[in-house]
Amino acid sequence: MDLQLGGKRALVTGSSRGIGEAIAKTLAQEGVSVVVHGRNRERTKRVAQEIIANGGKAETAVGELDTDEGAKMVADLALSSLGGVDILINNAGTFSMGAWIDTTAEQWVRLYNANVVSMVRMIRLLMPQMKESGWGRIIQIASTDGTRPYAEQPDYAATKAANINMTVSLAKELAGTGITVNTVSPGSIDTVGFDEILFKLAEAQGGGANLEQMKAQVLKEMLSNPVSRLGNPLDVACLVAFISSPLAGYINAANLLVDGGWTQSVN
Repeated sequence: MDLQLGGKRALVTGSSRGIGEAIAKTLAQEGVSVVVHGRNRERTKRVAQEIIANGGKAETAVGELDTDEGAKMVADLALSSLGGVDILINNAGTFSMGAWIDTTAEQWVRLYNANVVSMVRMIRLLMPQMKESGWGRIIQIASTDGTRPYAEQPDYAATKAANINMTVSLAKELAGTGITVNTVSPGSIDTVGFDEILFKLAEAQGGGANLEQMKAQVLKEMLSNPVSRLGNPLDVACLVAFISSPLAGYINAANLLVDGGWTQSVN
């Protein structure tokens, strides 16, 4: 299927590894010129170089999004290097591991800034140019935690719920502009970040279990789903590529789950 993405331009925040890296590479394979963003210069450069080596077009933007100045610098780099941005993938963010009693109000504020306000900054910086061109795609990468939170990581789950909520509001704001806004909510995706969470859980429990054994255990006990496996970054990236495309123009204000059926509900 031709997704009709050739010639489009995208900024994928937090694309120096994990889900963001897979999204950037998948879009590039579809003919999109991509700005790879990250905080680590070497990792960011590596992803861009691999895209170029595979025949794609990629630029880099290194910087923090948790300040107005840092976000503007990244947006300006993307606009100047591509001549405009048609697709904004708001993927950058972080996670916490604390329980309610361990998480301070200050930590809630910092995480909200990193996971929500950073997205708001990028939207405000890039949306005007999309409106001028009469076409655009804005996609938030959230999490199933946004609608199905655990007792742990309450601050993280609340930021993901905010991501989902802001998509609906923004889609209404942009009605009739040619810009669609959607959320993609991954479940448990097998990434370096997921490995880090497992190691922290094992450390908290005083264990040093084998990583593959830990994955099998959590899949059986906590994260059981009808597909019977963890997701991989490409599972998310392929959906993002589709809803970034002109073919998905009638999908708007949606929260699309990529979780193997773990979230079982009638919507």
